[in-house]
This record gives sequence, structure tokens and C-alpha cells, in this order.
Amino acid sequence: MGIEFSENDAGETPMLSIRDIHKSFGSNEVLRGVTIDVYPGEVLALIGGNGAGKSTLVKSVMGVYKPESGHIYINGEELEFSKPAVSLNKGVYLVPQEPMLFPNMSVERNILMGFCGKRAVLRENLAVLMNQLGWKLELARGARTLSIAEQQLVEILRGLLREARVLILDEPTSALTFDEVNALFKTIESLKQKKISVVYITHRLNEVFMIATHIALMKDGLITLHGKVGEFTREMLVKGLLPDDYTERNHEAKKTRTAVSGAHPVFELRHYSGYGFDDVNFTIYEGEALGLAGVVGAGRTELAMTIFGRDAVKSGKALLGGEDITGLKTRKIIKKGVNYVCEDRFLNGIFRITSLSSNITSSYLRSLSLFFLNFAFERDIAGRYVNDFRIKSAGITQEIGSLSGGNQQKAVIARALTTNPRLVILDEPTRGIDAGARGDIYEIINELKARNVAVLLISSDIEEIVELSDRVITMFQGRIKAEFQGEEITQDNIMGASFGVTRGSAA
Repeated sequence: MGIEFSENDAGETPMLSIRDIHKSFGSNEVLRGVTIDVYPGEVLALIGGNGAGKSTLVKSVMGVYKPESGHIYINGEELEFSKPAVSLNKGVYLVPQEPMLFPNMSVERNILMGFCGKRAVLRENLAVLMNQLGWKLELARGARTLSIAEQQLVEILRGLLREARVLILDEPTSALTFDEVNALFKTIESLKQKKISVVYITHRLNEVFMIATHIALMKDGLITLHGKVGEFTREMLVKGLLPDDYTERNHEAKKTRTAVSGAHPVFELRHYSGYGFDDVNFTIYEGEALGLAGVVGAGRTELAMTIFGRDAVKSGKALLGGEDITGLKTRKIIKKGVNYVCEDRFLNGIFRITSLSSNITSSYLRSLSLFFLNFAFERDIAGRYVNDFRIKSAGITQEIGSLSGGNQQKAVIARALTTNPRLVILDEPTRGIDAGARGDIYEIINELKARNVAVLLISSDIEEIVELSDRVITMFQGRIKAEFQGEEITQDNIMGASFGVTRGSAA
């Protein structure tokens, strides 16, 4: 039996039509009758909290999951729920949030894998596309050498090269530089002109109003808000994202910043140099959050990894409470009182197939014994952090890989705190998580400051840097470019210094 599709203002039928989709995992009903249409040339911003069902919905469209009921149509043709190859052949492509590359292959082979045709023609088409985007990647490089941002560029190039009719972008800008974001937005504008439909999943609400034509908000497995972008305000979306039983918490944007004068220095770098950065100098005081801003590739993560003992120090000193810890191995760094939450929780932050409790306590319990574990003690520690951090799970024995991204991130932060650090380095702590979990992590950071723990906050989200930091330093091409305090901490100042234009005190 055929189905009738509603036409848009231009008299077009949907390029993607999702009708009454239901999907459950055991007794947990994740999609509860989702219905939505995306027309040619539309950019639908799909937003919602972790666990709202966004990933399950797009994976159903891609054929990864088979819904219990409902229908999906691509350009009027019903999509069979079988395997991803069927969706790809229909013209649907998903650019995942977590890059899925073959690390031992080159960038070029990763991009062109699965394409038919002459390799020379494919290479030429790829070169033209990259030139249009203004993106520079060495195609002969091994994929294992790529940064998170570069891996994401490879995934986006895969989708664009396929000339998909429906392109699904899952948090595509979470690790991109400003220039790369602008290039992507220009590409999306050109896709709109070509009548390609884009489903744009993001937690960055400012991007919604910059690039989307329509908005769909998911909550508890349903589309609860849907319409043209002009029908909504940021405040409406924030309110729509909050749970029904939400009670207002104190998240004032302007906070009293910690006064560092008179406070004791916790950590200091003196003429510190390593791979990707040079001659870095700064001091962090007890109870202070020092924001470290800069574009991707500025050397921020390389600096953090070197402090943490993962990479070699070329020159300079790192002092913790006046003690020289330069060049120590990671295990000793942790014992001394420094811990690090890495930017890529999926690849390096969690043990995906182990329990929530094991992930939280792994650093702490290993320091107590190399052979025997006190499981009662483990349950006590894990349970305390699960409660304090409001980690949503079926229990501490649940496999951490099955939790939402925000809850995984809370567990990773909890593991770092079990070692009672004096300095915590947080590298992109809210990347790819929803507004509710973001607020919880902000509370955790403020609680750390209240306990006199020093925090080095690395973030590409300038609003986040402005809200949480007591001081801000910016990196540009591997060096500290500027330092901002008090009223100098503004988005304009930080962005300018991140691009090499100093607008505040030189560092």
C-alpha cells in the first residue's frame, strides 16, 4: 500500500521521511513513535539530551538497528531495515561523532574505501573537494597520526565525496577549529543549494541558529518540538531540553572569580618545551580554574600530555608545590598529585567492556595493591561518586560502554578525583555531552575549586572558558599568546588571542 507525503511550501515531497518508529533494548523503550520529515535542501538541527534517542534514531536510518515497528522512506522509497549497505546505496551517509578510521591505513585509503571507479578519478574528485573546503590534509599520512579534529575531517570528506542525498552529521564541529567550522558551514550552505538534506546533531545551540533551517528537539524517545528555526529562541530550546522534574540550580553566568593574590601556587611551568609547544610559562594557584584556550593544533593537548608524563620534555621545568616533577613517569605524576582527563574519552578515557565501578576505581585501587582488590571498598568508592556526580545507570556493575556520553564523562572525571589530586587537567571535559550533563560537570569543577584543588581547563568552547575560569591564557602556534584576568575575560579577547591577535596582557 502506498503512502501519501505532505508537500512543503515549494511543492516538494520529503527526501527523508520517518514514520512512527519504535525501538527498544530489552525493557527500555528508546524510541516511542518518532515521526518527522526532512525536505530537499533543509538542514534539520536534531537536538536533545544524552539518552533522548538521537543516536538510536539515526542508526535506525542507517540500518545499524532494526526498529520493532514503523517505516523510513528515502525520496519516497521505503528503506528496508537490513544493513548499512542498503542505506548507503539509497544515498544516506552518517558522519559519526567518534571517528571510525583504520589506523594502519593512509588518509587517502580511509577516504576512498568502498568507492568504485578509477583511483585517479577518485583522487581528482577528492582534491577538488578539499580545495573547495580549504581543508589541508596530507593524504599519505597514516590515520593513527591524526588528531581528533583531523579524523573528523576525514569522516566528513567520506560523506561529501559520496554525494549523499541525506547527510547526517553527528556533532561535526566538536573538535574543529574556527576556520574549519566556517568552511564546513559554507559546505552545508552549498549542499542546501544542491537540494541535499542534512540532519545536523549538535549540543551547541548557537550553531543551530547559524546553520539550520528547521529544528527538532528530542526528549525521552519522542520529538517534543519541531518547526522552522525562526520560530524558536535559545531560551525556548534550553527550557525544552530540561527534564520535566528539573529544579532550578544556581548556574549564574557571572560568578565571583577566585582572587589569586595571596593564594599558594600549586603548579608552575618554567620555560617548558616539548613536542608541539615551546617556552611555556604559567602558574596555577590553589582553588583556581585556569582556562587554556586556543584553536585545535595550538599545542594545548600536547602540553597536557607532556605534563602528565605521556610525552617527553625537551627543556624547562614543571614544579608541583615547589617540587620538581619534570619528566616523571605517569604513575609517579599521579602519586605526586596531578591527574588528567583526556579529550577523547571513547578512545582513551574508558574501559568500554568493564563495569562502571571498575572504571571509577581503577587508578585508586591499583595504588593500594597490585594483586588483590577489596571489592567492598571498590563498591563503596564507586557508589559514592555515582551518587555525588548523579551518574545515571542501572547500577555500578553496568558496562560503562552502554552509558550515555555525559555519564561516561562523569565517570572519567570521578576516576581522576579518586587519587585526591592537587591539580586536575580537564581536556575538553564537556565535548559531545548534553546541556544537563554539562551543568553537572560545571558544578563538579566549582566544587573542586571550593576544596582548593587547582584546575587547568582546556576547552574549545569559549563560552565555557569565560564562565568557569578565574584567569585565562591562550596558546597560539605552540606558545602562550596572552593572559586575561577579571573583566578582560571576554569572548572577543580570547578569540582574538587564539588567532594570534593579542587584545590583553601579553603572557
